[in-house]
Amino acid sequence: METTHLNNRIAYKNLKALSKQIDSKKFQLKNLINEKRRFKSCSIKSKGFFFDYSKQRINEAVFLELVSLAKETQAKLQFRNMMQGKRVNLTENRAALHTATRHFGSKKIFPEGIDVYDLIDQVNIQIKQFSKNIHNQILKGSTGKPFTDAVIIGIGGSYLGCEFVYTALKDTVKPFMSLHFLPNVDIDNFGRVIKTINPETTLWVIVSKSYTTTETMANLNQALWYMKKYNLNPENHLVTVTAKGSPGDDPSNPVLAAFRMFDFIGGRYSVSSAVGGLPLSLAFGFDIFTQFLKGCHDMDTHALDASEEKNIPLLAALISIWNSNFLMYPAQAIIPYCSALSKLAPHVQQLYMESLGKGVTKDGEVVHFPTGVLIFGEPGTNAQHSFFQLAHQGRPFPIEFIGVVCPNYDKEQAMSKGVSNHQELWANMIAQAKALAIGKESTEPSRCFKGNRPSSTILINDLSPESIGRLLAFYEARTVYEGFVLGINPFDQFGVELGKVTASDIREQIALKNKDAGHNFNSLDPATKFYLNALFNKELYMK
Repeated sequence: METTHLNNRIAYKNLKALSKQIDSKKFQLKNLINEKRRFKSCSIKSKGFFFDYSKQRINEAVFLELVSLAKETQAKLQFRNMMQGKRVNLTENRAALHTATRHFGSKKIFPEGIDVYDLIDQVNIQIKQFSKNIHNQILKGSTGKPFTDAVIIGIGGSYLGCEFVYTALKDTVKPFMSLHFLPNVDIDNFGRVIKTINPETTLWVIVSKSYTTTETMANLNQALWYMKKYNLNPENHLVTVTAKGSPGDDPSNPVLAAFRMFDFIGGRYSVSSAVGGLPLSLAFGFDIFTQFLKGCHDMDTHALDASEEKNIPLLAALISIWNSNFLMYPAQAIIPYCSALSKLAPHVQQLYMESLGKGVTKDGEVVHFPTGVLIFGEPGTNAQHSFFQLAHQGRPFPIEFIGVVCPNYDKEQAMSKGVSNHQELWANMIAQAKALAIGKESTEPSRCFKGNRPSSTILINDLSPESIGRLLAFYEARTVYEGFVLGINPFDQFGVELGKVTASDIREQIALKNKDAGHNFNSLDPATKFYLNALFNKELYMK
């Protein structure tokens, strides 16, 4: 694989030259969007997924150079190598096979001589049988009562994607069980969860590959304390999703069931593995989870097979690079015009920023170009009444609008100003993208909007498991493609470890104080000393 530095790519240099023309009249969005056939040529539809980038600040010359950049960096070949199990995670010397969790077909792959599909199928068979036994009340809690709730203990990639999918589906598919998420070590998070559950009918699902993550282990101890308080046997209420041989997979500490995680699937890409598969199957049944996997597979297939010119996640990645590396936008907003998708932005925040916020290339060279942007979001129309003043008049940032064609609620509705609520929602979504692009002239400076602010629009058919699967896999493929084009590793996350090491040193000081009330923090820097004294002397601090 060629390893030319991105800055030296011919297409990258050409894009740099084109970006210097960006303020010319022909690059103004109000002119670009009025070009004949602009919308048709800048939109793609594939299996229930529609992508419109006609309101992005690109013309044909930029488009062709972006496609050339994808070809120069062999982005599609890298994606194919990833799906075939080659070691694309170079720093950790691993494959990255999240797409293998949603394979449908007879073809096999054998990285390192291992039948990956067989390993994943074994776990899925176990999930299917276990969730069926829970729903059929074959497996019950310590007091013989059937399970009604499951609390998912895990942080970061161990819960964010699963929470997004659960929130997106729970109004479409009536849950067998309610899911609650306990990621944060904040004790108030625990207190809030236990107010909503019955201890006798609650299953606790611990999700941690290493089974050593500090926050997860702290919350596990809280759960064990809680079960002990109600005289419940953890063996009947505890389930683990972890790596083989981890402390959570120890026969000397029996649990109701243990499900395997694999090194070749990173946390933020793990929704379609047991990390999401077990909780989602408990909530909705394994058949619904399978439908979700089929939606993921649809997008995986498109991302692999579609040409560079018509490949939705690849084009989205290229446009993101154009916006961040050439137009120098520092952030991107994700605005779903659908409340059920309210947890999408938090999931993509981790997926994107943990994958692409890198300071070195995959070959270990220091980068001299931007990698990744800030991701944030809120459902529309809420966002319009929150931060769209900045979007229209303040510092600009690209926006990704997401619309759902068919809402869940299809009963008779009241009309307001001649339209239904769903129609009003779409009117706002369409209008915001248009207003950002064309702006508005006024003699009053405070009422003047320059426009020329880029956006894309995504449409999914509905909130079915398949549609949610396609949406999730789109963001995964787009993130991976962006990493491949930039020449960075989108699968490691060493930056996450630094804060953990520092926290360990401070935790040791807190533990010493807990053990010996006379211990002081005089050896620490002034700020750390101040905060720890405030923690241990709340009354003095609050005077």
